[in-house]
Amino acid sequence: MDTVPFWVQLLALALLILCSAFFAMAETALMAANRHRLRHLAKRGSRSASTTLWLLERTDKLLSLVLIANTLINAMATALVTAIAIDTFGHDDNVITISTSVVAFLLIVFAEISPKVIGATYPEKIALPTSMVLKPLMAAAKPLIWFVNLFVSLLLKPLRIKDGAHQHDARLSPEELRSIVLEGGNFIPQKHKSILLNLFDLETISVEDIMTPRSQIEALDLALPVEEIKHELTTCYHNKLPVYEGEINQIVGILHVRKAVALLNQEQELTVEHFRALLTAPYFIPQDTRVFTQLQYFQENRERLGIIVDEYGEVQGLVTLDDIIEEMIGEFTTSMPGAARADSFDWNEQGECLLEGATALRDINKRLGLNFPLDGPKTLNGMMLELLQDIPESPISVKIGQCVIEVVQVQHQSIKVVKLIRPSGKRAA
Repeated sequence: MDTVPFWVQLLALALLILCSAFFAMAETALMAANRHRLRHLAKRGSRSASTTLWLLERTDKLLSLVLIANTLINAMATALVTAIAIDTFGHDDNVITISTSVVAFLLIVFAEISPKVIGATYPEKIALPTSMVLKPLMAAAKPLIWFVNLFVSLLLKPLRIKDGAHQHDARLSPEELRSIVLEGGNFIPQKHKSILLNLFDLETISVEDIMTPRSQIEALDLALPVEEIKHELTTCYHNKLPVYEGEINQIVGILHVRKAVALLNQEQELTVEHFRALLTAPYFIPQDTRVFTQLQYFQENRERLGIIVDEYGEVQGLVTLDDIIEEMIGEFTTSMPGAARADSFDWNEQGECLLEGATALRDINKRLGLNFPLDGPKTLNGMMLELLQDIPESPISVKIGQCVIEVVQVQHQSIKVVKLIRPSGKRAA
């Protein structure tokens, strides 16, 4: 070492530390890189992104290369510092101890912690260029990597640990995708985020959660006199009507109102059979069908309206394609007068809200920021009756969570109107 200038030795030490820092930073950046973003860049023609993905598909070889290089470089740096210390201060145990401590400090600060923090902070920016260096290095060190991995495989085989190179590429679950959307921050517009979250919800809710309940179905009874049928057709609010005979559980078909109106314009004397001839076959849906599944069924069967029935075949409600679309993107169609809509109510200045008992709990939770349970009754009336286990004859108040619910009006064996009082911690001024 006497023939090597001191400044050359220091320069060699600095280069070794920089090389060690490069491998540490590259390893952290590659492991922290967003693989979905890399795939997106690769599809757009980015060569460095394709190279990075190629390396990540060979994680065992990549880690072997990085660790071998780091180990050799750190050993050389330690030996160089020790040699410099001995040449400068003489061969002494204290000198060797101090020099080892100094090189350990330099490696920890400048070749481990600092570069790894940088790599974790800017993973894609660092992973893309460094991958172009690591790939040829991996090819050059292939024999050494194979030799080292041979012993690693022999060590892991008794432990029954298999190569986990592709475990990171497992498919994301719906819950993980939902978390990605929620953590999207400002990268995803709020409206888009809302639609995506609603799409995930379609897998967890049934048609019973979004249906028009039986009591609110606008339907046509063929058992009525023809004049009454004509009157109902000219005053109805929908283009398609379920048609029954005598009792709503006896659905005989679906009537296109436009065809019936065209029939009304004719001068011939009409009978019930004229209307029956216009009916199309009804489409029945089990009440526990998932909404997303039903959306697919609507598409496959080219239907837009379905009658929801329970296990006994009794009609529970009605769901349309529009109902499912509104569940995804929000209300956009008009409803029958008096029908509760998710955007038609809110807290007033006193922190109160008047609601119909038939209002869906899901709509209340969304609009008012409450957390009523959804695994039982679907409406406010159903929840109250289940809680009280009786139909109240006079005004009564109950408290669910932090929200006070006051019964305002009872009509026809059901709770017609209720008043919600905002939780005290959120009461309006």
